[in-house]
Amino acid sequence: MPSPPKPGRPVRGSTTGRPLMAALDLFGRRWTLRVLWELRDDPLGFRALQQQCDGMSSSVLRQRLVELQNAQLVERGGQESYRLTKLGREAYEELLGLHSWAERWAAELDK
Repeated sequence: MPSPPKPGRPVRGSTTGRPLMAALDLFGRRWTLRVLWELRDDPLGFRALQQQCDGMSSSVLRQRLVELQNAQLVERGGQESYRLTKLGREAYEELLGLHSWAERWAAELDK
């Protein structure tokens, strides 16, 4: 399994691994943002998280969870659950601004 993007190492779109480019590489991976989004409120067990993510394959979910744990955005909690870390919560808060912008953008395109 390839290692997750990390600032300071080459990533998609940046040979220098600038932090923003490393974050965009991580967040651009299939299902990554959805996993962060679904963990926004409460910790979830593996199966519950899989169901929240429209039944994504267990192998992809496992891979994303490992990447997000290595990136220190998700951690394992009690009773085999997963939750956002402080950094993960901060990432989610930043994504709320993008969510608001996307809603305005969609409304403009519908005009």
